Amino acid sequence: MSLKSKSNTITVLIHVLIWAVFGILLFFYQPLTWNVEFPYQFWIKQAIVFFLLVAAYYFNSRLLVPRFLLHDRTAMYLITVVVLVAVFLLFSQWADDALHMHERMEAIFHKQHRPPKPRDKGGWDIFGTIIIALVLGISTSITAIQKWQSDIRLRAALEQEKISSELSFLKAQINPHFFFNTLNNIYALTHVNAETSRKALHQLSRMMRYVLYDTQHGTALLSQEIAFIKDYISLMELRLTEKVTVTFTPPAHTNDVAVAPMLFLPFVENAFKHGISATEPSAIRIVVDQQGDSLNLTVENGIYKDHNPNIGENKGIGLTNTIRRLDILYTGKYKLDINEDTIANTYTVNLTLKLS
Repeated sequence: MSLKSKSNTITVLIHVLIWAVFGILLFFYQPLTWNVEFPYQFWIKQAIVFFLLVAAYYFNSRLLVPRFLLHDRTAMYLITVVVLVAVFLLFSQWADDALHMHERMEAIFHKQHRPPKPRDKGGWDIFGTIIIALVLGISTSITAIQKWQSDIRLRAALEQEKISSELSFLKAQINPHFFFNTLNNIYALTHVNAETSRKALHQLSRMMRYVLYDTQHGTALLSQEIAFIKDYISLMELRLTEKVTVTFTPPAHTNDVAVAPMLFLPFVENAFKHGISATEPSAIRIVVDQQGDSLNLTVENGIYKDHNPNIGENKGIGLTNTIRRLDILYTGKYKLDINEDTIANTYTVNLTLKLS
């Protein structure tokens, strides 16, 4: 049995149980406590009223609330509810008349020296009105709550789908040009240093395996993410000149916890994209630190006239997606500070995650 079928079966069983308890307590147990011998017509009337309430509940739940109330047609909903109450009372009165319940109950109450039913005083079924109003109120409340919960689940599913698509887009972003350029660099290395080119090929294959396979489950180990960043930096350095200095400091001791995959890459990638000058000496500093349940990433690079990494104007699609992923995956558990210091000529990203 599928999960959906099992859930539907449980829902049906719950509804049957609730109605069974409700019917027994209200329509059968209570009259039995009066110590009165009722004619069989009374139990027929009770059963008719009970099934009318069940029909009213689901008619309101499946038709009136979704069609009118949840589509902001409140006036039409109230009108149809009033009509539904009137129809219920009319059917109840018809059952009374058809079974001659008025005369039968009057005789029973007269023998027991009990006061007449509330409706007998003024011709209005007070108890019936209260009970149908209660049933419709419960029906409306439960249906509205279920719709609200369904909307929450749908939004969560859409957000999860969005995260997956953004991660796929992020993968697609680094796949084409990065791997193509790296392969070209490795090809050039084969003519100069075969050992270094073999090492670079191994790093590239490890990165591709991480991107294609290890990130499919929505999380990755911190050690895998750090190894990926190391390989990325190492391969990027193949393209750099001696004027560029890259410093990477991993955690002294790694507590291998699960993190969102490829979360650090856009910050590191932006440093290489915007923090390197073609003519001036430049430096990139990357630090990953872990203290207890706190994980910190610091990326610092220079600012050059030909690269303007202003976060408000040119943060890139990859960085935008990463911030959105942080908002969804680490709600209330992350702090991102991006500082552009034109005096010190530095651009610094500081990301802190609470992993507990």
